[in-house]
Amino acid sequence: MGVLTTQLVRDETFERRRAAMEALVVELHERTALVARGGGEKALERHRSRGKLTARERIDLLVDPGSAFLELNALAAWDLYEGQAPGAGIVTGIGVVEGRECVVVANDATVKGGSYFPLTVKKHLRAQEVAQQNRLPCIYLVDSGGAFLPLQAEVFPDRDHFGRIFFNQARMSALGIPQVAVVMGSCTAGGAYVPAMSDETVIVRGTGTIFIGGPPLVKAATGQDVTAEELGGADVHTRRSGVADHYATSDEHALAIARQIVRHLDPPAAPPWEPASPQQPEVDPSDLYGFVPEDFRHEMDVREVIARIVDGSRLQEFKELYGETLVCGFAAIEGYPVAILANQGVLFAESSQKGAHFVELACKRRIPLVFLQNITGFMVGKEYEEAGIARDGAKLVMAVACAEVPKFTVVIGGSFGAGNYAMCGRAYGPRQLWMWPNARISVMGGEQAATVLTMVGDADPDEIRAAYETEGNPYHSTARLWDDGIIDPLDTRRVLALGLAAAANAPVPDTVFGIFRM
Repeated sequence: MGVLTTQLVRDETFERRRAAMEALVVELHERTALVARGGGEKALERHRSRGKLTARERIDLLVDPGSAFLELNALAAWDLYEGQAPGAGIVTGIGVVEGRECVVVANDATVKGGSYFPLTVKKHLRAQEVAQQNRLPCIYLVDSGGAFLPLQAEVFPDRDHFGRIFFNQARMSALGIPQVAVVMGSCTAGGAYVPAMSDETVIVRGTGTIFIGGPPLVKAATGQDVTAEELGGADVHTRRSGVADHYATSDEHALAIARQIVRHLDPPAAPPWEPASPQQPEVDPSDLYGFVPEDFRHEMDVREVIARIVDGSRLQEFKELYGETLVCGFAAIEGYPVAILANQGVLFAESSQKGAHFVELACKRRIPLVFLQNITGFMVGKEYEEAGIARDGAKLVMAVACAEVPKFTVVIGGSFGAGNYAMCGRAYGPRQLWMWPNARISVMGGEQAATVLTMVGDADPDEIRAAYETEGNPYHSTARLWDDGIIDPLDTRRVLALGLAAAANAPVPDTVFGIFRM
Protein backbone atom coordinates (compact mmCIF):
# COMPACT_ATOMS: atom_id res chain seq x y z
CA MET A 1 0.00 0.00 0.00
CA GLY A 2 1.62 3.26 -1.14
CA VAL A 3 2.20 6.22 1.16
CA LEU A 4 0.88 9.47 -0.27
CA THR A 5 3.24 12.41 -0.13
CA THR A 6 2.44 16.11 -0.23
CA GLN A 7 3.42 18.71 -2.80
CA LEU A 8 2.99 21.46 -0.22
CA VAL A 9 4.30 24.84 -1.30
CA ARG A 10 3.61 27.68 1.14
CA ASP A 11 3.25 30.31 -1.55
CA GLU A 12 0.89 33.26 -1.84
CA THR A 13 -1.90 31.10 -3.30
CA PHE A 14 -1.64 28.64 -0.39
CA GLU A 15 -1.80 31.40 2.22
CA ARG A 16 -4.72 33.13 0.47
CA ARG A 17 -6.69 29.88 0.30
CA ARG A 18 -5.96 29.08 3.92
CA ALA A 19 -7.15 32.51 5.06
CA ALA A 20 -10.35 32.14 3.02
CA MET A 21 -11.14 28.73 4.54
CA GLU A 22 -10.32 29.93 8.05
CA ALA A 23 -12.88 32.72 7.60
CA LEU A 24 -15.51 30.20 6.47
CA VAL A 25 -14.79 27.96 9.46
CA VAL A 26 -15.04 30.89 11.90
CA GLU A 27 -18.45 31.71 10.39
CA LEU A 28 -19.51 28.06 10.78
CA HIS A 29 -18.52 27.97 14.45
CA GLU A 30 -20.30 31.28 15.13
CA ARG A 31 -23.52 30.07 13.56
CA THR A 32 -23.35 26.70 15.31
CA ALA A 33 -22.81 28.42 18.68
CA LEU A 34 -25.76 30.74 18.02
CA VAL A 35 -28.09 27.80 17.32
CA ALA A 36 -26.84 25.94 20.39
CA ARG A 37 -28.30 28.72 22.57
CA GLY A 38 -31.77 27.49 21.63
CA GLY A 39 -34.70 29.85 22.06
CA GLY A 40 -32.74 32.64 23.74
CA GLU A 41 -32.02 33.85 27.26
CA LYS A 42 -35.62 34.51 28.37
CA ALA A 43 -36.80 31.09 27.23
CA LEU A 44 -33.77 29.51 28.89
CA GLU A 45 -34.44 31.27 32.21
CA ARG A 46 -38.09 30.17 32.13
CA HIS A 47 -37.00 26.58 31.36
CA ARG A 48 -34.48 26.48 34.22
CA SER A 49 -36.98 28.00 36.67
CA ARG A 50 -38.98 24.77 36.32
CA GLY A 51 -36.01 22.73 37.51
CA LYS A 52 -35.26 21.39 34.04
CA LEU A 53 -31.98 20.83 32.25
CA THR A 54 -31.54 21.99 28.66
CA ALA A 55 -31.57 19.48 25.80
CA ARG A 56 -27.78 19.66 25.47
CA GLU A 57 -27.22 19.33 29.22
CA ARG A 58 -29.42 16.24 29.19
CA ILE A 59 -27.38 14.70 26.37
CA ASP A 60 -24.14 15.47 28.22
CA LEU A 61 -25.39 13.55 31.26
CA LEU A 62 -26.75 10.68 29.17
CA VAL A 63 -23.63 9.86 27.14
CA ASP A 64 -20.46 8.36 28.58
CA PRO A 65 -18.11 10.98 30.10
CA GLY A 66 -15.40 12.04 27.67
CA SER A 67 -17.02 10.31 24.69
CA ALA A 68 -17.81 12.05 21.42
CA PHE A 69 -21.32 13.08 20.42
CA LEU A 70 -21.77 13.27 16.65
CA GLU A 71 -24.49 15.87 16.19
CA LEU A 72 -26.67 15.59 13.09
CA ASN A 73 -28.28 18.51 11.24
CA ALA A 74 -27.15 21.11 13.77
CA LEU A 75 -28.16 24.00 11.50
CA ALA A 76 -31.53 22.61 10.40
CA ALA A 77 -34.03 25.40 9.63
CA TRP A 78 -31.23 27.98 9.48
CA ASP A 79 -32.71 31.31 8.33
CA LEU A 80 -36.17 29.74 7.97
CA TYR A 81 -39.45 30.26 9.90
CA GLU A 82 -38.40 33.88 10.55
CA GLY A 83 -35.74 32.64 12.97
CA GLN A 84 -38.29 31.01 15.28
CA ALA A 85 -36.81 27.51 15.14
CA PRO A 86 -33.03 27.38 15.69
CA GLY A 87 -31.84 23.85 15.01
CA ALA A 88 -35.49 23.05 14.18
CA GLY A 89 -36.10 22.90 17.94
CA ILE A 90 -34.55 19.46 18.38
CA VAL A 91 -31.05 18.08 18.98
CA THR A 92 -30.17 14.75 17.38
CA GLY A 93 -27.03 12.70 17.01
CA ILE A 94 -25.06 9.57 17.78
CA GLY A 95 -23.57 9.16 21.24
CA VAL A 96 -22.03 6.39 23.32
CA VAL A 97 -24.12 5.27 26.31
CA GLU A 98 -22.71 2.56 28.56
CA GLY A 99 -20.17 1.75 25.86
CA ARG A 100 -22.79 1.40 23.13
CA GLU A 101 -23.52 3.70 20.19
CA CYS A 102 -27.07 5.06 20.40
CA VAL A 103 -29.10 7.63 18.49
CA VAL A 104 -30.38 10.41 20.74
CA VAL A 105 -33.38 12.61 19.91
CA ALA A 106 -33.80 15.48 22.39
CA ASN A 107 -36.57 18.08 22.14
CA ASP A 108 -35.46 21.64 22.91
CA ALA A 109 -38.36 23.10 24.89
CA THR A 110 -36.76 26.56 24.83
CA VAL A 111 -37.71 26.71 21.13
CA LYS A 112 -41.47 27.26 20.95
CA GLY A 113 -42.05 24.75 23.74
CA GLY A 114 -40.39 21.99 21.70
CA SER A 115 -43.12 22.22 19.05
CA TYR A 116 -42.70 20.34 15.79
CA PHE A 117 -42.19 22.53 12.72
CA PRO A 118 -42.08 20.74 9.35
CA LEU A 119 -38.27 20.55 9.51
CA THR A 120 -38.43 19.32 13.12
CA VAL A 121 -40.36 16.31 11.83
CA LYS A 122 -37.88 15.81 9.00
CA LYS A 123 -34.94 15.98 11.42
CA HIS A 124 -36.59 13.54 13.85
CA LEU A 125 -37.29 11.11 10.98
CA ARG A 126 -33.71 11.44 9.74
CA ALA A 127 -32.41 10.47 13.19
CA GLN A 128 -34.67 7.42 13.19
CA GLU A 129 -33.40 6.50 9.73
CA VAL A 130 -29.83 6.63 11.05
CA ALA A 131 -30.84 4.39 13.95
CA GLN A 132 -32.50 1.86 11.66
CA GLN A 133 -29.71 1.81 9.06
CA ASN A 134 -27.07 1.21 11.72
CA ARG A 135 -29.21 -0.89 14.12
CA LEU A 136 -28.64 1.55 16.97
CA PRO A 137 -30.85 1.87 20.08
CA CYS A 138 -32.93 5.06 19.90
CA ILE A 139 -33.31 7.21 23.03
CA TYR A 140 -35.97 9.95 23.03
CA LEU A 141 -35.57 12.79 25.56
CA VAL A 142 -39.14 14.06 25.33
CA ASP A 143 -40.14 17.66 26.11
CA SER A 144 -42.55 18.83 23.44
CA GLY A 145 -45.92 20.50 23.06
CA GLY A 146 -46.59 18.59 19.83
CA ALA A 147 -47.22 19.98 16.36
CA PHE A 148 -46.63 23.69 15.62
CA LEU A 149 -50.28 24.46 14.94
CA PRO A 150 -49.87 27.43 12.56
CA LEU A 151 -48.14 25.03 10.14
CA GLN A 152 -50.24 21.93 10.90
CA ALA A 153 -50.98 21.20 7.23
CA GLU A 154 -47.23 20.78 6.63
CA VAL A 155 -46.74 18.62 9.73
CA PHE A 156 -49.69 16.29 10.15
CA PRO A 157 -51.26 14.31 7.30
CA ASP A 158 -48.71 13.15 4.74
CA ARG A 159 -46.56 10.01 4.49
CA ASP A 160 -43.42 11.56 5.94
CA HIS A 161 -45.13 13.83 8.45
CA PHE A 162 -45.66 13.45 12.19
CA GLY A 163 -47.31 10.03 12.11
CA ARG A 164 -44.24 8.49 10.48
CA ILE A 165 -42.37 8.89 13.78
CA PHE A 166 -44.60 6.30 15.44
CA PHE A 167 -44.62 4.07 12.36
CA ASN A 168 -40.81 4.04 12.54
CA GLN A 169 -40.86 3.24 16.25
CA ALA A 170 -43.12 0.26 15.66
CA ARG A 171 -41.02 -1.05 12.77
CA MET A 172 -37.74 -0.61 14.62
CA SER A 173 -39.10 -2.35 17.70
CA ALA A 174 -40.18 -5.24 15.46
CA LEU A 175 -36.64 -5.39 14.10
CA GLY A 176 -35.24 -5.64 17.62
CA ILE A 177 -33.87 -2.07 17.69
CA PRO A 178 -34.48 -0.83 21.25
CA GLN A 179 -36.67 2.24 21.78
CA VAL A 180 -36.29 4.11 25.08
CA ALA A 181 -38.23 7.26 26.07
CA VAL A 182 -37.41 9.65 28.90
CA VAL A 183 -40.33 12.04 29.48
CA MET A 184 -38.90 15.22 31.01
CA GLY A 185 -41.60 17.70 30.00
CA SER A 186 -44.78 17.83 27.96
CA CYS A 187 -45.76 14.89 25.79
CA THR A 188 -49.08 15.84 24.28
CA ALA A 189 -51.63 14.53 21.74
CA GLY A 190 -50.01 12.28 19.11
CA GLY A 191 -46.67 12.84 20.82
CA ALA A 192 -47.94 10.67 23.70
CA TYR A 193 -47.27 7.68 21.47
CA VAL A 194 -43.49 8.21 21.68
CA PRO A 195 -43.34 6.89 25.28
CA ALA A 196 -46.34 4.60 24.83
CA MET A 197 -44.62 2.81 21.92
CA SER A 198 -41.17 2.63 23.49
CA ASP A 199 -39.74 -0.57 24.96
CA GLU A 200 -39.16 1.19 28.28
CA THR A 201 -40.23 4.64 29.46
CA VAL A 202 -39.00 6.88 32.26
CA ILE A 203 -41.04 9.88 33.49
CA VAL A 204 -39.97 12.74 35.78
CA ARG A 205 -42.20 13.73 38.70
CA GLY A 206 -43.50 17.29 38.55
CA THR A 207 -42.38 18.08 35.01
CA GLY A 208 -43.03 15.02 32.87
CA THR A 209 -46.59 14.64 31.57
CA ILE A 210 -48.21 12.32 29.02
CA PHE A 211 -51.74 12.81 27.72
CA ILE A 212 -53.69 12.52 24.50
CA GLY A 213 -55.67 15.67 25.37
CA GLY A 214 -54.35 18.33 27.77
CA PRO A 215 -56.27 20.13 30.53
CA PRO A 216 -57.82 22.79 28.22
CA LEU A 217 -59.13 20.12 25.84
CA VAL A 218 -60.47 18.03 28.73
CA LYS A 219 -62.24 21.12 30.10
CA ALA A 220 -63.78 21.87 26.70
CA ALA A 221 -64.82 18.28 26.04
CA THR A 222 -65.99 17.15 29.49
CA GLY A 223 -66.19 20.20 31.72
CA GLN A 224 -63.63 18.67 34.11
CA ASP A 225 -61.06 20.92 35.81
CA VAL A 226 -57.81 19.02 36.13
CA THR A 227 -54.12 19.93 36.39
CA ALA A 228 -51.50 18.57 34.01
CA GLU A 229 -49.92 16.54 36.83
CA GLU A 230 -53.30 15.06 37.85
CA LEU A 231 -54.12 14.24 34.25
CA GLY A 232 -50.87 12.70 33.07
CA GLY A 233 -48.06 13.06 35.60
CA ALA A 234 -45.56 10.52 36.88
CA ASP A 235 -47.83 9.13 39.61
CA VAL A 236 -50.68 8.60 37.14
CA HIS A 237 -48.57 6.72 34.61
CA THR A 238 -46.33 4.67 36.90
CA ARG A 239 -48.94 3.77 39.54
CA ARG A 240 -52.22 3.60 37.61
CA SER A 241 -52.12 3.63 33.80
CA GLY A 242 -48.86 1.70 33.37
CA VAL A 243 -47.88 3.88 30.38
CA ALA A 244 -44.52 4.59 32.06
CA ASP A 245 -42.20 2.05 33.64
CA HIS A 246 -39.77 4.08 35.75
CA TYR A 247 -40.45 6.94 38.19
CA ALA A 248 -37.77 9.63 38.39
CA THR A 249 -37.51 12.56 40.79
CA SER A 250 -35.40 14.82 38.55
CA ASP A 251 -33.86 15.06 35.11
CA GLU A 252 -30.58 13.77 36.50
CA HIS A 253 -32.30 10.77 38.10
CA ALA A 254 -34.18 10.01 34.86
CA LEU A 255 -31.00 10.04 32.79
CA ALA A 256 -29.27 7.73 35.26
CA ILE A 257 -32.18 5.29 34.86
CA ALA A 258 -31.91 5.56 31.08
CA ARG A 259 -28.24 4.61 31.27
CA GLN A 260 -29.17 1.58 33.38
CA ILE A 261 -31.73 0.54 30.77
CA VAL A 262 -29.10 0.68 28.01
CA ARG A 263 -26.68 -1.28 30.19
CA HIS A 264 -29.12 -4.19 30.24
CA LEU A 265 -30.05 -4.26 26.55
CA ASP A 266 -29.21 -7.28 24.43
CA PRO A 267 -25.60 -7.03 23.21
CA PRO A 268 -25.10 -5.86 19.61
CA ALA A 269 -24.28 -8.33 16.87
CA ALA A 270 -20.65 -9.07 16.03
CA PRO A 271 -19.23 -6.26 13.84
CA PRO A 272 -18.81 -6.97 10.11
CA TRP A 273 -15.19 -5.80 10.30
CA GLU A 274 -12.67 -5.67 13.10
CA PRO A 275 -10.80 -2.37 13.04
CA ALA A 276 -7.01 -2.51 12.93
CA SER A 277 -4.86 -0.38 15.20
CA PRO A 278 -5.41 3.21 14.05
CA GLN A 279 -2.55 5.38 12.86
CA GLN A 280 -2.43 9.12 12.44
CA PRO A 281 -1.84 10.45 8.90
CA GLU A 282 1.80 10.87 8.00
CA VAL A 283 0.95 14.15 6.27
CA ASP A 284 0.05 17.05 8.59
CA PRO A 285 -3.74 17.58 8.40
CA SER A 286 -3.46 21.18 9.63
CA ASP A 287 -2.33 22.31 6.17
CA LEU A 288 -5.57 21.12 4.56
CA TYR A 289 -7.13 24.59 4.35
CA GLY A 290 -4.42 25.81 1.98
CA PHE A 291 -5.27 23.25 -0.71
CA VAL A 292 -8.93 24.22 -1.11
CA PRO A 293 -9.55 26.75 -3.91
CA GLU A 294 -11.77 29.74 -3.14
CA ASP A 295 -13.63 29.00 -6.39
CA PHE A 296 -14.84 25.40 -6.85
CA ARG A 297 -14.17 25.71 -10.60
CA HIS A 298 -10.44 25.65 -9.93
CA GLU A 299 -8.89 22.21 -9.64
CA MET A 300 -7.99 20.65 -6.29
CA ASP A 301 -5.54 17.78 -5.91
CA VAL A 302 -7.74 15.31 -4.06
CA ARG A 303 -4.77 13.13 -3.07
CA GLU A 304 -3.70 15.97 -0.80
CA VAL A 305 -7.06 15.59 0.98
CA ILE A 306 -6.88 11.79 1.16
CA ALA A 307 -3.35 11.93 2.56
CA ARG A 308 -4.65 13.99 5.48
CA ILE A 309 -7.60 11.80 6.49
CA VAL A 310 -6.45 8.16 6.08
CA ASP A 311 -4.32 6.08 8.43
CA GLY A 312 -0.61 6.49 7.78
CA SER A 313 -1.50 8.50 4.63
CA ARG A 314 -1.57 5.12 2.87
CA LEU A 315 -3.71 4.45 -0.19
CA GLN A 316 -3.73 1.28 -2.27
CA GLU A 317 -4.76 2.96 -5.48
CA PHE A 318 -6.85 1.13 -8.07
CA LYS A 319 -6.30 1.71 -11.82
CA GLU A 320 -4.07 4.68 -11.05
CA LEU A 321 -3.22 5.27 -14.72
CA TYR A 322 -6.75 4.78 -16.12
CA GLY A 323 -9.71 7.15 -15.84
CA GLU A 324 -7.54 9.60 -13.96
CA THR A 325 -10.34 12.06 -13.18
CA LEU A 326 -11.62 9.64 -10.51
CA VAL A 327 -9.18 8.52 -7.82
CA CYS A 328 -10.10 5.13 -6.32
CA GLY A 329 -8.31 3.15 -3.66
CA PHE A 330 -8.42 1.15 -0.44
CA ALA A 331 -7.34 2.69 2.85
CA ALA A 332 -8.25 2.83 6.55
CA ILE A 333 -9.71 5.55 8.77
CA GLU A 334 -9.08 5.08 12.51
CA GLY A 335 -8.51 1.41 11.75
CA TYR A 336 -11.74 0.90 9.79
CA PRO A 337 -11.29 -0.31 6.20
CA VAL A 338 -12.65 2.02 3.53
CA ALA A 339 -12.87 2.15 -0.26
CA ILE A 340 -12.48 5.75 -1.44
CA LEU A 341 -13.79 7.36 -4.63
CA ALA A 342 -12.64 10.96 -5.05
CA ASN A 343 -13.14 13.37 -7.92
CA GLN A 344 -10.14 14.80 -9.72
CA GLY A 345 -12.09 16.54 -12.48
CA VAL A 346 -15.08 15.88 -14.72
CA LEU A 347 -16.26 12.29 -15.17
CA PHE A 348 -15.46 10.67 -18.51
CA ALA A 349 -16.50 7.22 -19.77
CA GLU A 350 -13.22 5.70 -18.53
CA SER A 351 -13.49 7.16 -15.02
CA SER A 352 -17.13 6.07 -14.81
CA GLN A 353 -16.25 2.50 -15.79
CA LYS A 354 -13.38 2.50 -13.32
CA GLY A 355 -15.67 3.73 -10.53
CA ALA A 356 -18.32 1.09 -11.24
CA HIS A 357 -15.66 -1.64 -11.22
CA PHE A 358 -14.25 -0.35 -7.93
CA VAL A 359 -17.68 -0.20 -6.26
CA GLU A 360 -18.23 -3.83 -7.28
CA LEU A 361 -14.95 -4.81 -5.61
CA ALA A 362 -15.84 -2.96 -2.40
CA CYS A 363 -19.25 -4.64 -2.24
CA LYS A 364 -17.74 -8.07 -2.86
CA ARG A 365 -15.30 -7.49 0.00
CA ARG A 366 -17.92 -5.78 2.23
CA ILE A 367 -15.79 -2.65 2.61
CA PRO A 368 -17.54 0.70 3.34
CA LEU A 369 -17.45 3.29 0.56
CA VAL A 370 -16.31 6.88 1.10
CA PHE A 371 -17.06 9.45 -1.61
CA LEU A 372 -15.19 12.75 -1.73
CA GLN A 373 -17.32 14.90 -4.03
CA ASN A 374 -15.94 17.78 -6.08
CA ILE A 375 -17.73 17.29 -9.36
CA THR A 376 -19.17 19.53 -12.07
CA GLY A 377 -20.74 16.54 -13.79
CA PHE A 378 -20.11 14.25 -16.75
CA MET A 379 -18.26 15.34 -19.87
CA VAL A 380 -20.56 16.77 -22.54
CA GLY A 381 -20.20 17.18 -26.30
CA LYS A 382 -21.09 15.47 -29.56
CA GLU A 383 -18.16 13.04 -29.56
CA TYR A 384 -18.83 11.96 -25.97
CA GLU A 385 -22.54 11.40 -26.58
CA GLU A 386 -21.72 9.32 -29.67
CA ALA A 387 -19.23 7.30 -27.61
CA GLY A 388 -21.94 6.52 -25.03
CA ILE A 389 -21.14 8.72 -22.02
CA ALA A 390 -24.75 8.24 -20.82
CA ARG A 391 -24.32 4.45 -20.93
CA ASP A 392 -21.03 4.48 -19.03
CA GLY A 393 -22.20 7.06 -16.52
CA ALA A 394 -25.25 4.90 -15.88
CA LYS A 395 -22.95 2.02 -14.91
CA LEU A 396 -21.52 4.08 -12.06
CA VAL A 397 -24.95 5.32 -11.00
CA MET A 398 -26.24 1.73 -11.03
CA ALA A 399 -23.32 0.47 -8.96
CA VAL A 400 -23.64 3.23 -6.36
CA ALA A 401 -27.42 2.85 -6.11
CA CYS A 402 -27.27 -0.91 -5.59
CA ALA A 403 -24.28 -1.00 -3.21
CA GLU A 404 -25.38 -2.42 0.15
CA VAL A 405 -22.17 -1.62 2.02
CA PRO A 406 -22.27 1.49 4.23
CA LYS A 407 -21.70 4.61 2.15
CA PHE A 408 -20.39 7.97 3.37
CA THR A 409 -20.21 11.16 1.33
CA VAL A 410 -18.31 14.40 1.94
CA VAL A 411 -18.84 17.30 -0.45
CA ILE A 412 -15.45 19.03 -0.48
CA GLY A 413 -16.15 21.34 -3.43
CA GLY A 414 -18.86 21.34 -6.07
CA SER A 415 -21.73 18.88 -6.35
CA PHE A 416 -23.54 19.42 -9.63
CA GLY A 417 -26.08 17.63 -11.77
CA ALA A 418 -25.70 13.94 -12.49
CA GLY A 419 -22.26 14.05 -10.90
CA ASN A 420 -24.07 14.33 -7.56
CA TYR A 421 -25.90 11.08 -8.35
CA ALA A 422 -22.82 9.16 -9.48
CA MET A 423 -20.89 10.23 -6.38
CA CYS A 424 -23.56 9.14 -3.89
CA GLY A 425 -25.66 12.23 -3.29
CA ARG A 426 -28.51 12.23 -0.78
CA ALA A 427 -30.84 10.25 -3.05
CA TYR A 428 -28.42 7.30 -3.06
CA GLY A 429 -28.69 6.47 0.62
CA PRO A 430 -25.35 7.39 2.18
CA ARG A 431 -25.31 6.61 5.89
CA GLN A 432 -24.03 10.15 6.31
CA LEU A 433 -23.50 13.12 3.99
CA TRP A 434 -21.41 16.08 5.12
CA MET A 435 -20.44 19.35 3.45
CA TRP A 436 -17.40 21.55 3.83
CA PRO A 437 -18.23 25.26 4.25
CA ASN A 438 -16.89 26.05 0.75
CA ALA A 439 -19.17 23.49 -0.91
CA ARG A 440 -21.75 24.27 -3.59
CA ILE A 441 -24.67 22.11 -4.71
CA SER A 442 -26.97 22.74 -7.70
CA VAL A 443 -28.37 21.05 -10.78
CA MET A 444 -25.73 23.09 -12.68
CA GLY A 445 -23.55 26.11 -12.08
CA GLY A 446 -25.17 29.54 -12.00
CA GLU A 447 -23.25 30.72 -15.05
CA GLN A 448 -24.38 27.72 -17.09
CA ALA A 449 -27.98 28.14 -15.90
CA ALA A 450 -27.94 31.81 -16.87
CA THR A 451 -26.65 30.94 -20.34
CA VAL A 452 -29.23 28.19 -20.91
CA LEU A 453 -32.23 30.14 -19.62
CA THR A 454 -31.40 33.30 -21.55
CA MET A 455 -31.04 31.21 -24.72
CA VAL A 456 -34.52 29.74 -24.39
CA GLY A 457 -36.32 32.71 -22.85
CA ASP A 458 -36.06 36.29 -21.64
CA ALA A 459 -34.75 35.56 -18.13
CA ASP A 460 -32.46 38.06 -16.42
CA PRO A 461 -29.03 36.38 -16.25
CA ASP A 462 -27.98 38.38 -13.19
CA GLU A 463 -31.09 37.26 -11.29
CA ILE A 464 -30.43 33.65 -12.26
CA ARG A 465 -26.81 33.81 -11.11
CA ALA A 466 -27.87 35.36 -7.80
CA ALA A 467 -30.56 32.71 -7.25
CA TYR A 468 -28.15 29.87 -7.96
CA GLU A 469 -25.55 31.41 -5.66
CA THR A 470 -28.11 31.56 -2.83
CA GLU A 471 -29.66 28.14 -3.43
CA GLY A 472 -26.31 26.42 -3.99
CA ASN A 473 -24.88 27.71 -0.71
CA PRO A 474 -24.17 25.02 1.92
CA TYR A 475 -26.30 26.82 4.51
CA HIS A 476 -29.28 26.69 2.16
CA SER A 477 -28.66 22.95 1.80
CA THR A 478 -28.12 22.16 5.45
CA ALA A 479 -31.15 24.22 6.55
CA ARG A 480 -33.34 21.89 4.47
CA LEU A 481 -31.56 18.66 5.54
CA TRP A 482 -30.12 17.95 2.10
CA ASP A 483 -27.07 16.89 4.14
CA ASP A 484 -26.28 15.88 7.71
CA GLY A 485 -24.33 19.03 8.49
CA ILE A 486 -21.52 21.38 7.56
CA ILE A 487 -18.19 20.39 9.07
CA ASP A 488 -14.76 21.93 9.53
CA PRO A 489 -12.51 20.19 6.97
CA LEU A 490 -10.11 19.36 9.82
CA ASP A 491 -12.92 17.28 11.42
CA THR A 492 -13.41 15.09 8.33
CA ARG A 493 -11.37 12.14 9.60
CA ARG A 494 -13.00 12.24 13.06
CA VAL A 495 -16.54 12.51 11.67
CA LEU A 496 -16.04 9.66 9.20
CA ALA A 497 -14.54 7.48 11.94
CA LEU A 498 -17.57 8.05 14.20
CA GLY A 499 -19.86 7.15 11.31
CA LEU A 500 -17.90 3.98 10.58
CA ALA A 501 -18.04 2.99 14.25
CA ALA A 502 -21.84 3.37 14.19
CA ALA A 503 -22.12 1.40 10.93
CA ALA A 504 -20.21 -1.49 12.52
CA ASN A 505 -23.34 -2.28 14.57
CA ALA A 506 -25.28 -3.50 11.52
CA PRO A 507 -24.70 -6.55 9.32
CA VAL A 508 -23.68 -5.95 5.70
CA PRO A 509 -26.01 -7.79 3.30
CA ASP A 510 -24.99 -9.14 -0.07
CA THR A 511 -25.19 -6.64 -2.92
CA VAL A 512 -27.21 -7.58 -5.99
CA PHE A 513 -26.65 -5.32 -8.97
CA GLY A 514 -29.12 -4.49 -11.70
CA ILE A 515 -28.47 -4.65 -15.43
CA PHE A 516 -25.34 -2.83 -16.62
CA ARG A 517 -25.85 -1.67 -20.20
CA MET A 518 -22.78 -2.86 -22.08
